[in-house]
Amino acid sequence: MPNLISLIDVEMKTRVKVVEIALESKVRRRIMDMGIVKNTEVIVTGKAPMGDPIELQVRGYVLSLRKSEAKDIMVELI
Repeated sequence: MPNLISLIDVEMKTRVKVVEIALESKVRRRIMDMGIVKNTEVIVTGKAPMGDPIELQVRGYVLSLRKSEAKDIMVELI
């Protein structure tokens, strides 16, 4: 079993791979519609001064997510 961490705990400039999105997440469908699905590579490219929101590079575009949305995305370091 890989070492899973939440996307909000990933350091800046780190490349990760999405392992799962919590089934109970209220924004699961929305996150998946934005292209964040299992095995997608994501790079954390920035964080606001207070840490919310975080900026991600996903599938060639830049996306910002709130901590409340990103906490349900479990990733592994690659």
